[in-house]
Amino acid sequence: MMTTAKKITLSSSRDIPFNKLVLSQSNVRRIKAGVSIEELAEDIARRGLLQGLNVRPVTDEAGIETGMFEIPAGGRRYRALQLLVKQKRLAKAAPVPCVIREGGIAEEDSLAENVQRAPLHPLDQFRAFLALREKGQSEEEIAAAFFVSVNVVKQRLKLASVSPKLLDIYAEDGMTLDQLMAFTVAGDHERQEQVFEQLKSSYDKQPYAIRRMLTEGSVRASDKRVQFIGIDDYVEVGGDIMRDLFQGDDGGWLQNVALVDRLVAEKLEREAEAVRAEGWKWTEISPDFAYGHVFGLRQLRGERVPLTAEEQASRDALQAEYDRLSEENTDVDELSDEVDERFGELDTALESFDERPLAFDTAEVARAGAFVSIAHDGNLRVERGYIRPEDERPVEPELDEADDVDAAATGDDGGDSAVVESDAQPSEREEEDGLSPISDRLMTELTAHRTLALRQALGDQPDVAFLAALHALTLKVFYQYGSDSCLELDLKSIGFGSQAPGLNDSSSAEAIRARHESWANALPRESTDLWDALASWDGDSRMGLFAHVVSLSINAVHEAWNRRPRALAHADRLAQAIGLDMVTAGWRATVDTFLGRVTKARILQAVSEAKGQGAADRIAHLRKGDMAAEAEMLLADTGWLPEQLRTSSGEPDALPMPESVGPTKDEEKSAEKDGETVMANEELSAQNEVADGTPHTIAAE
Repeated sequence: MMTTAKKITLSSSRDIPFNKLVLSQSNVRRIKAGVSIEELAEDIARRGLLQGLNVRPVTDEAGIETGMFEIPAGGRRYRALQLLVKQKRLAKAAPVPCVIREGGIAEEDSLAENVQRAPLHPLDQFRAFLALREKGQSEEEIAAAFFVSVNVVKQRLKLASVSPKLLDIYAEDGMTLDQLMAFTVAGDHERQEQVFEQLKSSYDKQPYAIRRMLTEGSVRASDKRVQFIGIDDYVEVGGDIMRDLFQGDDGGWLQNVALVDRLVAEKLEREAEAVRAEGWKWTEISPDFAYGHVFGLRQLRGERVPLTAEEQASRDALQAEYDRLSEENTDVDELSDEVDERFGELDTALESFDERPLAFDTAEVARAGAFVSIAHDGNLRVERGYIRPEDERPVEPELDEADDVDAAATGDDGGDSAVVESDAQPSEREEEDGLSPISDRLMTELTAHRTLALRQALGDQPDVAFLAALHALTLKVFYQYGSDSCLELDLKSIGFGSQAPGLNDSSSAEAIRARHESWANALPRESTDLWDALASWDGDSRMGLFAHVVSLSINAVHEAWNRRPRALAHADRLAQAIGLDMVTAGWRATVDTFLGRVTKARILQAVSEAKGQGAADRIAHLRKGDMAAEAEMLLADTGWLPEQLRTSSGEPDALPMPESVGPTKDEEKSAEKDGETVMANEELSAQNEVADGTPHTIAAE
């Protein structure tokens, strides 16, 4: 015989005046969490009470209902209503929808209501925000309605705009929320799905890897080209920007690379027009020139345009204010915002006065040119006043004074009509007429003696020798002609046959440029004045210039066609002596600089050395391109260097600085023999002097 299942009876519900409700001590929620009471009250005021209260009748000691009802489940809603009553926005006796429970345990009801409540899946919230947006509500209105920031609404809408296929995968727990956030970087659904398919075969599925794959082929907003043209101009002409709403993105990524290149070219051309108006013979334009592009070109020496009387007065007033503020705030631990801002304004104003434009000779400008490019920080870089060898004036043949006198006397124009025998003896007639030029051969013999004497004397005076060498090398580097020195010293500053990525914008290149310009400004304009200028400098200044000039001659580049093993070995010793640190110099192992251009075995070796064998094993299964990209992330900030860039860990070579330099033992023995010979000669000379009365002088060696 079948039994009929007992039917469930639901608790009754009815409206109860608010002033008949009280909180129950059986409510299990004691800790505040979630939306605040104030926000919930505002939501109720806007939409009404969307969920009724769970109440139980209050009875007296005899078990008789008192007409009051306690609330074991719904205490936060009650407090929100209580706040509205207190604010006189709700009547004290306003009816409140309630479900009246009579059986069971009050604490169980309270616990069940909170535990069995299923939170809204994030995707449902994303889609709900999108539905509201499609129905005409603005992002600000949605944010106000749900008491969240506008940025949160934008983030939710962005998540809802990801490919529907990926959203379904996320709904089925096929990816994490962080991974879904990473996919919002790109708006192309097809590209998002392609990257997701690639991730299936990749070990690393971290959000940063997704972002990197989605932004390949785009230009970062921090790129110097973007800083040069400005993002606003790019957007104004229809350029798209990929933004990451969930983490810092340095301004995002510009998707239309061709548009970026066109805007850069157009702005550079406009800037070049202003440079051409200065009268230069030629201008070359490029976003970036190779390092060493000015090698072999002579740079003009311009002069700073002097300040006018008004400008000088303005500068003096600014400097006086700067000095006064500095004195007033000497003992202040932290400057106020106003003072700090004023210091910044004064620095900028003074810098504008100090960085005056250079004025060049008009005739030289007509033969010279300028390079127009973009500096590493996105500012315009104009390198003015470079003369190509073919534009130099013809070098006039050098004539000494004797040649000038002889030419004037004979009327010789330098042609072939007069042939002079260089070693011919002057005729009696010429001797009678007075002094005549000496022969070339005799001049050569005399100056040979003088040259040998100069060598001997200079070798005994290291300070003058250093000055002479500095003078000769400085002529080679900073002046057109190096023949103004009698020292046959040469200095070559090589270019680079193949350009490494970012070489011209590296910190080393920027520092060398600034240092070279600083020394160029300190040197005299004419090469004939260089000796006197260097002679007047202190020792530290000379040493500093010498170090800069010599540094330009370093060639530690390995070239397959130019084997120089000993020179490269010396470069290693030099690096050790100066304590070279390529990490401090700014080099990092990236896909472009190293990882993308070596074998997988070398990539794994690098990761193993920097992060351990476990890290290398985790990326060993990847394809080379993915492996290089992952390795770049792993090696970041580790200071890892390839062997070719490492400096020996031993102590730097000590440069010997003896207190005194003396002869070797062999030299001492030789000196003893020479001394005996000299003494014997002296005795013989003395005997001869006594014998014939003729004085003799012994010249000391």
